[in-house]
Amino acid sequence: MSKKGVILLNLGSPDTTATTDVRNYLREFLMDGRVLDVPAPLRWLIVHCFILPRRPEQSAEAYQTIWTDEGSPLIVTSKLQQKALQDKLDMPVELGMRYGNPSTEAALDSLVRQGVEDLFVIPLYPHYAMSSYETAVIYLNQFIKKKRLTLKTRILPPFYDDDGYIEVLAQSVLPYLEKEPFDKLIFSFHGIPERHVIKTDSTKNHCLKSADCCKTCSPAHATCYRHQCSRTVEAVTQKIGLPKDKYILSFQSRLGRDPWLKPYTDKTIESLAEDGAKNVKIICPAFTTDCLETLEEIAIGGKEIFEEAGGSHYEQIPCLNDHPAFIQYLADKVKAWEQGAYETLDSKDPVHAAIYGV
Repeated sequence: MSKKGVILLNLGSPDTTATTDVRNYLREFLMDGRVLDVPAPLRWLIVHCFILPRRPEQSAEAYQTIWTDEGSPLIVTSKLQQKALQDKLDMPVELGMRYGNPSTEAALDSLVRQGVEDLFVIPLYPHYAMSSYETAVIYLNQFIKKKRLTLKTRILPPFYDDDGYIEVLAQSVLPYLEKEPFDKLIFSFHGIPERHVIKTDSTKNHCLKSADCCKTCSPAHATCYRHQCSRTVEAVTQKIGLPKDKYILSFQSRLGRDPWLKPYTDKTIESLAEDGAKNVKIICPAFTTDCLETLEEIAIGGKEIFEEAGGSHYEQIPCLNDHPAFIQYLADKVKAWEQGAYETLDSKDPVHAAIYGV
């Protein structure tokens, strides 16, 4: 039997909070054509002439507010996830970042050195987006092809409404909702440009074509980030029995002037406080690991917005991180893979067809 192994994929982080390291990280991130999806010459101009001259110093200051003695929260927690999953399995588990370190290539090389011939890929993104799930998978596959590896490779599809994931998310949320009365629970998802949703529409004629497109059945939903976010909210709130007037969905982290998915989280936080909400809780289900976007933008920045607008109690609910139930969920998915579940990277499953154009 061929030796099996697992690779966890996540986005990444600068090596340090030094402006130079942050600049290098932002350059790699923003020069990705699946993040800033404009022609390469224009992308180079935007990144090098308009973003990198000022943004790295601002981002470095933001990272400094959340950095730990061990380093980047995203990297530290991702390694805890890796170790916790490794402890449940009898096969090697490696961690690779799309940008920065530990790199995807280094993780792949380590698995190959350990004799792995049968690889299970776990993108740590519950929802499909070209700037997260897609780019991480494509990046890994590029190294597999470049190194001419004969790996048998299967992949965990987006698990945004998987029963096990919804159960784990509900377990993580409930203790924060049950400890005290609250006015509203905000589900804040990382934003993406509307054009990304349109680009990943496999039908080319469904997404954002009507007000209820996310609730109208379509093959496009296999790769529609907006639909998948709304499905997560619907499934979790049904699971915990949360009335519709107690929660709201929003999107954070927009960049540039093009339209991004709405409503915007910062505007939502502000309007809730202005309308009289005093106790608000917020969770970021698009992330499985706390990072700059959850710890600085949401936990710190969101609280400032809420309190300045008149709110009094604001709390960010942590991501799943290394929650035992989440680690067990991942271990269960590995066991399912061992029993023959999931598609190969180049299959004609809708998700992978969108990625590979097959």
